[in-house]
Amino acid sequence: MGIKNFFRNAFSDMKQSAKEQHMVDKANFAAAKAEAGAQFEEAKAIGRPETMKKIRKEQRDAQIREANERIAAAQKRRDDAKQK
Repeated sequence: MGIKNFFRNAFSDMKQSAKEQHMVDKANFAAAKAEAGAQFEEAKAIGRPETMKKIRKEQRDAQIREANERIAAAQKRRDDAKQK
């Protein structure tokens, strides 16, 4: 009876493991499907001219902010160098 119980428990464990793995696979599939849908909607939104204008404006604004920060840092270095 020892071998019989061993195999019974082993097959029971494999069955439970397969069920749990199936649940993980379903969750991963649902996540991948949701991500694909989000990417599609983003791509569709980028295709609209008003969205592209907004994105380009945000990029330009970010570049201007970065340039202004660099100017301020350079000015500070210049002032520090003059005082030495």
